[in-house]
Amino acid sequence: MGDLLELSERAWQGTLQKNHVHPGRAYLGFEELEPGLGFMSAFSNVGVLDTEEGLVFLDTSSLFHANALHEAIRSWSDKSVHTAVYTHGHVDHVFGLLRFEQEARAKGGPATHVIAHERCPERFERYVLTNGYNAIINQRQFGFDEPVFPDRFREPDETIGKSHSVEVGGIRIELNHDRGETDDHLWAWVPQHRALYTGDLFIWASPNCGNPQKVQRYPRDWSAALRRMQDLRAHWLLPGHGPPIVGEERVARALGETATLLETICDQTLGLMNEGARLDDVIHAVELPSELLERPYLRPIYDDPRFIVRNLWRLYGGWYDGNPAHLIPPREAELAQALASLAGGASAVAAEAERRAANDELELACELAEIAARAAPDDSRVHEVRSAVYSQRAESETSLMAKGIFSEAARQSANKKSSP
Repeated sequence: MGDLLELSERAWQGTLQKNHVHPGRAYLGFEELEPGLGFMSAFSNVGVLDTEEGLVFLDTSSLFHANALHEAIRSWSDKSVHTAVYTHGHVDHVFGLLRFEQEARAKGGPATHVIAHERCPERFERYVLTNGYNAIINQRQFGFDEPVFPDRFREPDETIGKSHSVEVGGIRIELNHDRGETDDHLWAWVPQHRALYTGDLFIWASPNCGNPQKVQRYPRDWSAALRRMQDLRAHWLLPGHGPPIVGEERVARALGETATLLETICDQTLGLMNEGARLDDVIHAVELPSELLERPYLRPIYDDPRFIVRNLWRLYGGWYDGNPAHLIPPREAELAQALASLAGGASAVAAEAERRAANDELELACELAEIAARAAPDDSRVHEVRSAVYSQRAESETSLMAKGIFSEAARQSANKKSSP
């Protein structure tokens, strides 16, 4: 058993404790799982098929690990990359071909044939249109020093619709489209190896299906895709992030329990919506299955399953949350000033925020700190409290999404209070 499969076993057993796999971090390494089937662990992963006509990549990884991918593959095979599949257009999946294509041009060899879903080019167009916005939210989400986001992409050579089968060097790859984390998502089934490459439909964490800063996700479609994968009885589950899962029973369990998590959130949310509940009521009424979230492959360490409720509301109910005062609201600063005036000033609101935080009432403490800062945006004492409250809130959360947003709020106020 190699290092990667050993990591897989420890991850499955849950013995990695705080160092368990995380979609935002990566064990960097390549391993041949069986003859002709390789797996590159990176941010993101790459499934590799060795065929008589050349290599096939299932995903291509990111610019961060393009060099590591090239070095690892070249230590395994000197064949050209005949075909590559983008499971979707997220930037950590579509920038790993650079060195291979440079190599092919230098040798006068054929270019890699890239396949993606038909909505992938539209995604790239949107990324160019919203380049600045994506740079800012990725900086906040991942804690980058600077806002950086690409504005040029390696376009696919072929796009497909619902399903497509391709054969390279005698190896058949069945590509399937299902909406999930994105609307352009593909997953691959390789019957000869009984290998399932899920892309980001499985990431060793609670599904990234509620991300508050990104566009629409599709939890019902996602769970249906997982059920279809489950029916294939795969031996290898190769995820978009994290190590492989080995063995039919384990693969079926991981896929099935991920689907169950999504299904229960969908059923509860839609049931409450159909009863006419407001968004506020729905958010606080949906019960999350704690026994599933304790699984080593479903921990809420990247996205937060509570955010899926909001994503379902957005998908099926629009942006109106059921509170008529929010339909055409006042400016937040005006409301904050009115509330602070009633409470005896922004300093009094900040003091109450501090007291609530000391009692671990962090949801309320954040609201009060935000009101105080909106009412008195230049008050250094208010920002001192706000920074402390959001730092405490970030520390208390498990998901990278929540930690990123709360940490950024703390940094903003820390900078504010220290400025002359």
